[in-house]
Order: sequence, then C-alpha cells, then structure tokens
Amino acid sequence: MAKIQAQPISNPRLSFKGWFERSFRWLVHLAALAPFAWTAWLTATGGLTINPIQDLTLRTGKAALVLLLTSLACTPVNLVFGFKPALKARRTLGLYAFLYAALHFLIFVGLDYTFNLSLIWSGITEKRFVLAGLAAFILLSLLALTSFTWWQKRMGKRWKQLHRLVYLAGILVIVHYIWLVKADIRPPLLFGALLLVLLALRLPAVRKRVANWRSSLR
Repeated sequence: MAKIQAQPISNPRLSFKGWFERSFRWLVHLAALAPFAWTAWLTATGGLTINPIQDLTLRTGKAALVLLLTSLACTPVNLVFGFKPALKARRTLGLYAFLYAALHFLIFVGLDYTFNLSLIWSGITEKRFVLAGLAAFILLSLLALTSFTWWQKRMGKRWKQLHRLVYLAGILVIVHYIWLVKADIRPPLLFGALLLVLLALRLPAVRKRVANWRSSLR
C-alpha cells in the first residue's frame, strides 16, 4: 500500500513575509514616487493652495526630508528587526531624496526667483534658511553623484567616510526647516528628534546593546 505523504500546511504569516520581502523593492519605488504623482495631480487639477509656488516648494522639500530620513533608517531597521531588504533600499531612497531636493531647488531658483542670479545671491546672503538649504543640497548632490558602485570601488575606504556626510546633510536640512518656519516649529523639531535617534543607533555602544537584546529574544 503506497504511503500518502502529508502536505505541509503553509503558514499565512510566513507566506506574507516572503511576498513582502520579494516585493519590497517595488513597494519602495511606488512609495517614493507617490508624493510626485500626488503633487502632479494637484497641479494639473488646480488643487494647490492660493500660493502654488510656495506649496510646491514645501511639498518637494518635505518629501526630500522624509525620504532622506527613511534612507538613514534602513540600517537601524535591519539592526533592530533583522529586516535585510531594508539595506538594499538605502541607495534607492537616498537617490529619491536627492530627486525631490533637486525639484525643490529648481522650483526655488526657477519659479520663485526666475533664475535671476542677483536675486538668488541676495537670497543666499540675506536669508539664513536659504544658505543652510543650499549647503545641504550641495552635499546631497555630491553623495548622489558618488553613490554608484563604480565610485565605491574606485574610492575604497574613503567612500564610506564621504558618505557619512549624509548625517551632516540631514542636520542642515533640519536647520533649514527650523529657520524657514515662522510660527509652529514642532514639525521640524519632531524630524530633528527622529534624526537624533537614528544618529544614536549608529553609535557602537548602542549597536552592541541592540545586538545583545536581539540575541536574547532568540
């Protein structure tokens, strides 16, 4: 009599986890492009505020900040939760952050200042939030240009040292945001607190404690 082999019962949670990890890269792209699609829709349908240039500037700037912090959160997410696909999303999220930062900059110099060099220079020298934002954009541009594998191989250890400047860029973006707002500074302070947590999780002592905590749960 032939033996009937029992079919393994699939675990829905494990199946969802596997699907989520396999689809994570595409979900990252969709989530990163969502602010652009929504802003484009509002622009086409007249859904922006009474000051559309300011609205576009704020929307692209906030998207750049959120994506930058999300890219910085990838390593801590893997450290705390052991979610390795997050590590592969770091560069993608960082490049999307640069994309929105570039749109933010182009709206500022093109729509707001109409590419008038004298007005742009006056804005840089007279408004401190513009200076902080420009410094952050220069750093993000440098990091985006050198983010590819060719540069990583060419620069060796110096590549990691250079890309630690992303935290300085993050600090400059927070300062830019704080100096920009005139009334309620709670949103930029919340973003700043999140950045401090992400910086703290990079400290060797903190990383060791988190690693020991994860080991104790196994």
